Amino acid sequence: MEEQKIKTKFKILKNKISPFILRSLKGMAFKHMTDIQAAVLPKALQGLDVVATAKTGSGKTIAFLIPAIEQVMKCTEESIRGTQCIIISPTRELAMQTYSVMKELLSGHEDITSSLVIGGESRKKQCSELSRENRQTMLFSATHSETTEALIKSAMKEDVQIINTDEDNVKATVDGLKQGYVIIQTELRMWWLHKLLKKTRKQKVMVFFSSCKSAEFHYKFFSNYCEASVLCIHGKMSQGDRTEMISNFYNAQKGALFCTDLAARGLDIPAVDWIVQFDPPSDTNEYVHRVGRTARGLGAAGNAVLLLRPEEKEFIVHLEEAKVFLDKYETWGNYSNLQPMLDEALKNEHFRQLAIEAYEGYIRAFEVKKLKNVFNLLTMDLDAVARSFGLKEKPDVDVRVGFSKKHRPRKRIAAMLADAATTKRGKR
Repeated sequence: MEEQKIKTKFKILKNKISPFILRSLKGMAFKHMTDIQAAVLPKALQGLDVVATAKTGSGKTIAFLIPAIEQVMKCTEESIRGTQCIIISPTRELAMQTYSVMKELLSGHEDITSSLVIGGESRKKQCSELSRENRQTMLFSATHSETTEALIKSAMKEDVQIINTDEDNVKATVDGLKQGYVIIQTELRMWWLHKLLKKTRKQKVMVFFSSCKSAEFHYKFFSNYCEASVLCIHGKMSQGDRTEMISNFYNAQKGALFCTDLAARGLDIPAVDWIVQFDPPSDTNEYVHRVGRTARGLGAAGNAVLLLRPEEKEFIVHLEEAKVFLDKYETWGNYSNLQPMLDEALKNEHFRQLAIEAYEGYIRAFEVKKLKNVFNLLTMDLDAVARSFGLKEKPDVDVRVGFSKKHRPRKRIAAMLADAATTKRGKR
């Protein structure tokens, strides 16, 4: 039997961090460090730049907040005024969550002030101010990409400390996560989701869509016509609505949250049972971030399922190359026929327009995917895609609309699609 690894206790930092932080950690029921915390804290507390990669739910937030607060404490003691620490998050929701954890750590100290800024001022002004600081920079993520590497080169010192607790692991996801994939015909995608929601109605489920309009369309249909217990969050909602939705789902015991990749990074939502990737992610890194919303923390368990069209099954090969291994799940034998309900819903002109916009959003999401050999618009049956949104005919959508100069490659793909469609009509 493999020997159990002895966990390091926070109290060994007794003479290295402020007493009020130790008291706060005790009050938050944190006794032992996670692997990433034990690896990062000794180096970060020395003032070294750090790049840390660890699986989702592994305790990265505490690992960078403690040294950040300690650095602010030193500046306070030396009467250095002004902004001492800036924490940048990829989404507003993650910024709010990090701010909440920081307030808990600061609960025993009144001299340090903090604020949450969602949005910001002129980028030029902020860059100018940051370039005058003698700063310590720490970058934490569950994945490492080319974009991350570019940021490291531009923002970090030469003696940056690279820490990766996943380095020797044979899997990119946590052990408590049970994950698989389903191959299903395009037209049956929504019917499959309907059955899954019925089977998981007493559980907590997150369903990922590739576009805001698609998430909104499915939310409206399932909540209004299927009496499903669902919530929805995406980037085109007001901040007030987004905060309300995520708070409701955070406190819920069961139900589904329909979301975009807005909810894929960093959010620590309690007791999520299932991650359903109704639309495939843009790449393998995004897959890891999505499934990281479940099985968070030591000993936690969760489930994830990825829905693929037959043409997309090669994505599994790319996942395996990224150390993500999925079981193949069999499809169910029968489904409820949703077409009568969809026909009724589509009589409403507003809902019909939403279905068309959802169809367009689904296609546009494919235009920017990196794995063109897997997610290929040129080989996609657009009529089948239209039927998957309840539409009897493919809408006349110009996929070239709205392209800027920086998207010339997408323009070329769109032009090829248009030419292919013209040729097909000519042959008929």
